[in-house]
Amino acid sequence: MKLSAKSSTLLVLVVLILLSPVLFPSGYYYRVGALIFVNAIAVTGIVILTGYAGQISLGHAGFAGIGAYACALAPVHLGLHPSLALVLGAAISAVLAWLVGRPILRLKGYYLGVATLGFGILISMILNNERQLTGGPDGMEVPDLGLRGLLRDAGLDLTNGQFWYFFCGIVLIAAAWLALNLFNSPTGRALRALHGSEVAARTVGVDVARLKLQAFVISAVYASVSGSLLALQNKFITPDVAGFMHSIEMVTMAVLGGVGSVLGAIFGAAVLTLLPQVLTVFAEYEQLVLGLVMMLVMIFLPQGLLPSILRKVRGKDE
Repeated sequence: MKLSAKSSTLLVLVVLILLSPVLFPSGYYYRVGALIFVNAIAVTGIVILTGYAGQISLGHAGFAGIGAYACALAPVHLGLHPSLALVLGAAISAVLAWLVGRPILRLKGYYLGVATLGFGILISMILNNERQLTGGPDGMEVPDLGLRGLLRDAGLDLTNGQFWYFFCGIVLIAAAWLALNLFNSPTGRALRALHGSEVAARTVGVDVARLKLQAFVISAVYASVSGSLLALQNKFITPDVAGFMHSIEMVTMAVLGGVGSVLGAIFGAAVLTLLPQVLTVFAEYEQLVLGLVMMLVMIFLPQGLLPSILRKVRGKDE
């Protein structure tokens, strides 16, 4: 029986998550793997916004910052458990995305990019300047999630790296499943029609403004959850999580792997997270080589790494 594209993608993802630890030479790579999964969750949200709906955001790190600081502040000031703080951060991000998205999603092209960039910079400035609340540029500690202790009491003793690797992997699988279900739904088909042509989509009765707003809100929730997981994993957070460069990294990961594909974007997140680790041998030229590699990929593989690789493999099979 032939598997559907959704089932195949999820199966590949599950197999990779379960089998990759066999190749880890040390426990450090569990932490690297967890970081890949955290980045991939945010990038999956970019796939929904950009790959499905054709909209661009250069300020999504702002939502990651909201999620991260919700996990740092809500347990201290509201007495919430960190898991509930994660949900609160996602809810705040959704509401804020709805409020901000209504006016700015009327813009198109680079005007939309600049507007979202302004939002991201605003969040970053607030986190940097409100020292009494956020600790300013020095950052602040984040309470422990506590789930690892519960698992230990239940007889499952995992190292910190192992726990976060599998926990973030489970969240990533859920995020990918939701994104793939959306792709195959009537809403997903309407989003792809919107991506192709707003005028044509509107002509056949698609509510363009509503769908663009929905995609923006969903992608904001993905970014918020990603930021929360990063904060909980590190047990410390700084305003860099909401910085401009983090937003650029999200978009670059999606485009590098293939922004139209969930698995491709996850692949891009893995490559861009691992590449700096590999390029440390170039010392002070690391950023130069990284930029050169990305330029070459965009020139010769404009549809992204994974779609281009799969196309070549299928071409050889044929």
